Amino acid sequence: MAVASSNVRAALDRDLNTIRDNILRLGSLVNEQLQLSVKALRERDLKLAHQVVSTDERINQLRYKIEEECLTTIARQQPAAGDLRQIITAMHMSVEMERMADHAVGIATIVIRMGEEPLLKPLIDIPRMQAITSEMLDQALDAFVKMDVEMARAVVVRDDEVDALYNQVLRELLTYMAEDKRVVPRAMYLLWVAHNLERTADRVTNLCERVIFAAIGELGDYKPPKPA
Repeated sequence: MAVASSNVRAALDRDLNTIRDNILRLGSLVNEQLQLSVKALRERDLKLAHQVVSTDERINQLRYKIEEECLTTIARQQPAAGDLRQIITAMHMSVEMERMADHAVGIATIVIRMGEEPLLKPLIDIPRMQAITSEMLDQALDAFVKMDVEMARAVVVRDDEVDALYNQVLRELLTYMAEDKRVVPRAMYLLWVAHNLERTADRVTNLCERVIFAAIGELGDYKPPKPA
């Protein structure tokens, strides 16, 4: 009986490791897409923007693969408690990261739409938004692997940094548009890019909330309230 129980545990651990590995693989692909989309904007590289768009299907397929692995593991291994929470968390994370990749595609699509049109202004805050968001995603994945609640909560707090940069970009672009209506289309392009990054950071906080759920069984909004 002990041998059978040991074999069941070993099989479940193998499935969990496969799911974790694919979550990390998906996260790496999504982060690369995010970085390349902003690089395409910064360098006005239309070929790179098209590459980001075409890569999205690989991410979609990996998301579906992870979901299938999770469902198969639940059906075959009948996990309980923490193991089940980890599998459910992985399913939710795969959906969130696939949507992050959609935001990267949104940025690349904006680059393609802009064509050869010059940027309204030098890019300063937008690359910073991307860099912070990429760091947050890496840390969220690390927290998932380690089931580290404090690390996950620290990532959630960092979303305020991205929000502050987004609000700064918004104020600056609104000023440009108020002073010269002719620049509205170019300003809107950058505003849409910033919005995609801000939404991506929000989705990273969703990952962290799921990590906390997997680790301790609590699910909720862990982001501290903004000061009045």
